[in-house]
Amino acid sequence: MFLKILIGYLVAISIVSVVVCIYDKFAAKHAQKHRTREATLLLLSALGGSVAMFVTMLLIRHKTKHVKFMVGIPLIMIAQAAAIWFVVSKL
Repeated sequence: MFLKILIGYLVAISIVSVVVCIYDKFAAKHAQKHRTREATLLLLSALGGSVAMFVTMLLIRHKTKHVKFMVGIPLIMIAQAAAIWFVVSKL
């Protein structure tokens, strides 16, 4: 049961991450005032949407020149993988 909830959460946060990233790219292209804060994008990554966010950024070429994202998000993914490994190894 826990695994189903976890997978559902990861799917949901990944979808939200992709939508927010695409929206921010659209807002940047169309010079809209309201943009998504970089901290929000990184927070969504840290909350579990890191893989989806990173793949989306590469596909739509958004924030790819920002070291904060091209290094930061992979570091978040490594930390998440380490946390998963730690939890699974304790089971």
